[in-house]
Amino acid sequence: MAEMMDEKTLQNKLQEIYEKIDCKLQAECVRVGDKIPYIPYNGKYTVDMREENMSFWTNGFWAGMLWQMYHANGNQMYMETAKKSELVFDEALEKFTGLHHDVGFQFLHTAVADYRLTGNEKSKARALHAATLLAGRFNPIGNFIRAWNLDKTGWMIVDCLMNIPLLYWAEKELQDPRFGYIANQHAHTALKVLLREDGSCNHIAIFDPATGEPLEFPAGQGYASGSSWSRGQSWAIYGFALAYMHTGMKEYLNAAKQVAHYFIANIAATDYVSLVDFRAPKEPVCWDTTATACAACGMLQIAEMVPEYEKALYHDSAVKMLLALEEKHCNWNVEEDGIVQDGTVAYGREGEIHVPIIYGDYFFVEGVLRLLKKDFMIW
Repeated sequence: MAEMMDEKTLQNKLQEIYEKIDCKLQAECVRVGDKIPYIPYNGKYTVDMREENMSFWTNGFWAGMLWQMYHANGNQMYMETAKKSELVFDEALEKFTGLHHDVGFQFLHTAVADYRLTGNEKSKARALHAATLLAGRFNPIGNFIRAWNLDKTGWMIVDCLMNIPLLYWAEKELQDPRFGYIANQHAHTALKVLLREDGSCNHIAIFDPATGEPLEFPAGQGYASGSSWSRGQSWAIYGFALAYMHTGMKEYLNAAKQVAHYFIANIAATDYVSLVDFRAPKEPVCWDTTATACAACGMLQIAEMVPEYEKALYHDSAVKMLLALEEKHCNWNVEEDGIVQDGTVAYGREGEIHVPIIYGDYFFVEGVLRLLKKDFMIW
């Protein structure tokens, strides 16, 4: 990576990227219509996640990206397209059984975003329903929010740190401390059992759901148990930073900084783009740009909350990461869907390696808008 550019040059560069984002997303809105996209195939969003799985965990990111752009420039098409995704969740809420710990990702980016920007009371009700569902997944013996459904009653995952802001929002909206209590208990358990001493994180912890005893730490979406799945590290950076933003509890900020330092040390060796697992074998080389984009947003969040003399490490690292993505991993062809290329869902998962993924685009857009001061706090 080149040396950091001066602020005026950087802002000009970011404005160029923003204009390319705007052009591409307008074209995608026309093509997508009322569908919910996930991964494009042969450059097109051919799969509609409403039909594939209306409760899928990524189904809010398309709307979240559009709400961010609506806030940035007021284009009504972004708002109108975003609202179509939100309506799908009425059926998902009614069905109920397909929803799990990821309702934060789903409803923060749809219903909460809508309510914050438009005051839509129906959106507020949807989001409170989802927050109540998330709170109901709390295991008070092990002090964690259980992950997924079916036979995983004792599972917690690092991803859920990004979902608990829905509980912090509900706590403030209802002036009801129960929601914040559950969020904090989960975050404290993550500090104890997911965060490692060296700043890396486990993806999964499995507890005995009846006693709360930790039993094992499987590989999850990384290479192996004890390895270092990069998107899991990014969830921890941003998730702990958001927990600090909502609570002011210093241990959360310290944890976010600890994981950020670990992440920065690793990506410095790969030109500021993350491998899918920092402890996987050197071959085959496998990237996950979605982890890079999410971690960049988390570092920008940290930079907003630390003293001035600490900001540069987090801010400048985030800038280098976002610019590296734009330079090497973005597709700006308006005829093709998906912006950030080379995302990877999980280590070794056939067909989902080095592809554009909707949440990679979301975090890239959020990061660019943050640097331009055009974003709004969706979390």
